[in-house]
Amino acid sequence: MAPHFVRPARLRSDSRLAALSLSSGFVTQVMGRYHAGVRQVADEFGWEIIPAPNALRGEDYLAAHPQARADDLHWALQNPEIDGLLSIIGGDDSVRLLPFLDLDLIRAHPKPFLGFSDSTVTLLAFLRAGVMAYHGPALLTDLAENGGLHPFTVQGLRRALVDPPQSFDLSPAPEWSEHFSDWGDETLQEVRRPFTPGDGWHWLQGDASAQGHLIGGCLEVLDMLNGTPGWPAPEVWHGAVLALETSEDVPAPAQVGYWLRNYAAQGILAHAAGLLLARPRSYTPEMVQDLYRWVRRVLREAGRADLPVVANVDFGHTSPQLTLPLGAQVRLDPLEGRVTVLP
Repeated sequence: MAPHFVRPARLRSDSRLAALSLSSGFVTQVMGRYHAGVRQVADEFGWEIIPAPNALRGEDYLAAHPQARADDLHWALQNPEIDGLLSIIGGDDSVRLLPFLDLDLIRAHPKPFLGFSDSTVTLLAFLRAGVMAYHGPALLTDLAENGGLHPFTVQGLRRALVDPPQSFDLSPAPEWSEHFSDWGDETLQEVRRPFTPGDGWHWLQGDASAQGHLIGGCLEVLDMLNGTPGWPAPEVWHGAVLALETSEDVPAPAQVGYWLRNYAAQGILAHAAGLLLARPRSYTPEMVQDLYRWVRRVLREAGRADLPVVANVDFGHTSPQLTLPLGAQVRLDPLEGRVTVLP
């Protein structure tokens, strides 16, 4: 039986979202970027962004006090004036929050949580609590995009978080960028970054359609979680469509293959319904092809040459990125080239 996840209430034009620093406190070094994100979100969606009590206390304080970061999450969940939760930026140590996270509070106060990268720890905490969560842009990334929010980002957020629940197809971004822009230089905030025309998705294998609930996140963070209490139980993985992405750490394609072998050894791949692979950040064309070879190799080893796999999907460490409702049912149709999120 597929696991059931509570869907949080949809966001409205008058919703208030708590801005959370659950990972790095880097935001205090780029407050101009922070205010740009707050302004752009308000202009586009009408949402008011309210910093959590510890969110702007700086890198040193938050690094030394992981419980304060977890306290901010709990504050936002229990605060009746807060409608949603938004990650300000990622980092590399959200795994340190595990001893302090209260899954009962997440379960008792299901609110939409949005983030990616190191927010994988919190996204999976929501799934472990039986609540859907949203893998999508952080405040300092696509929500503070230079020159304004990208229409692709806006469309993804509205479909996942605002519009009444209904089926919708995910689609490739018309253009993409990983161009570096100095967030500390406020004169660049209004200068649109260069984008590359989109090159579509790549269906690596699988002919039959499949359906399952979405689960996943950043592979490097999942590796930190593996074997800890933050790792979802086998039944949460059973029948899932895995959504996996890599970070600016640029793990070697072979390393991705080794992580997938671990999933095979756990039985995750044997019971998976499908696999979405994100556009890998900073990979050369040769690395991309090597990655695809490793994915096919490991799936053959696991007896899953039948598993539908679509790669180069626009989520994770790419811009603009989709918002994926983790816990929602999705249907993969390789012959039609469609990925459909179900209500």
